[in-house]
Amino acid sequence: MVDAMGGDNAPKEIVKGCVEAIKAQDGFEIELLGDPRKIEECLENETFDRSRLFITETFDEITNSDKPTEAIKKKQNSSLIVGMKKIQSKAANVFISAGSTGVLLAGSLLIAGRIKGVVRPALAPVVPSIRGQTMIIDAGMNTQIKPINYLQFAIMGSEYMKYVYNIENPKVGLINVGTEENKGNEVVKSAYEILKKADINFVGNIEGRDIPEGKVDVVVCDGFVGNTMLKVMEGTGSYIIQQLKKMYSSSILGKISYMMIRHELKKLMKQLDPEEIGGTPILGVNGIIYKCHGNSKAKAIKNTILKACSSACMNFMERLTVTFSQMETGKV
Repeated sequence: MVDAMGGDNAPKEIVKGCVEAIKAQDGFEIELLGDPRKIEECLENETFDRSRLFITETFDEITNSDKPTEAIKKKQNSSLIVGMKKIQSKAANVFISAGSTGVLLAGSLLIAGRIKGVVRPALAPVVPSIRGQTMIIDAGMNTQIKPINYLQFAIMGSEYMKYVYNIENPKVGLINVGTEENKGNEVVKSAYEILKKADINFVGNIEGRDIPEGKVDVVVCDGFVGNTMLKVMEGTGSYIIQQLKKMYSSSILGKISYMMIRHELKKLMKQLDPEEIGGTPILGVNGIIYKCHGNSKAKAIKNTILKACSSACMNFMERLTVTFSQMETGKV
């Protein structure tokens, strides 16, 4: 299920991404939520298996200026809120939106609700590293947390990387100002002690530079630190791409050099491209929910859909629910 009206490029790029996902892979259907007239206009020149796409009409529009709690109360028939309600009622397996981040996060808590046993859900983007992929959790949902939250984030992240990315025993690191065990404030020190005793592959404290090096598979932190690191990484990736383009297009020699390494360079640019990475899962809520960048285009929507379908096929939600039901009874 996809919010066709959310994001800067809605509905054109959202609808296009859905069509591209259908063309790329079998085994799923897409329900588009939004204005049927606008959606149909976007589908006019598209050729694909139309039996796999459905449209559900919604009327209200949520903007980035809407306050989250007010939007949830007053705009019940918006694509974003209808999507959340369908997740709550189990009428859909997956919900994807590039709409208002505040409303989506609030709706995840107030409408979809938390998995039993989860104290706080978290935003969990997966970023590229030298050795593959690394999850940062939390990346903006909780700016102030307690030691128990670090543990639960580590468990959620480990389960996701294990079942969605097929990493057998994910390494978990606690972000800190140094790798020594006694580093950090009192909350982080307490979190370290809890993580050290937990039934996870905890490797200790790490620093920000360890993330792109791929030293761990899951990075645990509070939402303020995680969001800041994520934005720096995105900005750095964009800077590198722009500088490479400038360098190889500024002279004849540069253009010749580009022709010699273009295949490897394209691989690098693909790894750094946020559109290639796609949306971010919200872990710990009662459903598979992905938040896409507000400026997402078709490629990002397509890749998010394929990633979300992979999560659903791996029965990730069922596994996470069982894990936290055990945790609640003291078995984890």
